[in-house]
Amino acid sequence: MPHEDDHRVRLHLDRLLAERGMTLAELAHRVGITTVNLSILKNERAKAIRFSTLTRICHVLDCQPGDLLTVDPPDEACS
Repeated sequence: MPHEDDHRVRLHLDRLLAERGMTLAELAHRVGITTVNLSILKNERAKAIRFSTLTRICHVLDCQPGDLLTVDPPDEACS
C-alpha cells in the first residue's frame, strides 16, 4: 500500500489560470478560499480537497475535474 504522502495526483491550476487570464488571488476570491489555501493546492502540498471546493473551482474556471486533476502512471521501478 502506498504511503499517504506518496500520491501521483497532479493539479493543473497554473495552466488553467493562464488559459483564462486569471490570477491565483482572483480565483481564491471568487471561490471563497484564502490565497494561501489555494496556493497549497496549486503547489501540490495539499493532502485532500473538499468536493465543495473542487466544485467551486471548476465552476469559476468553467472546467471539469478531469481538466484540473490527472493521475501520473505508476513508477515502473517501484512496482
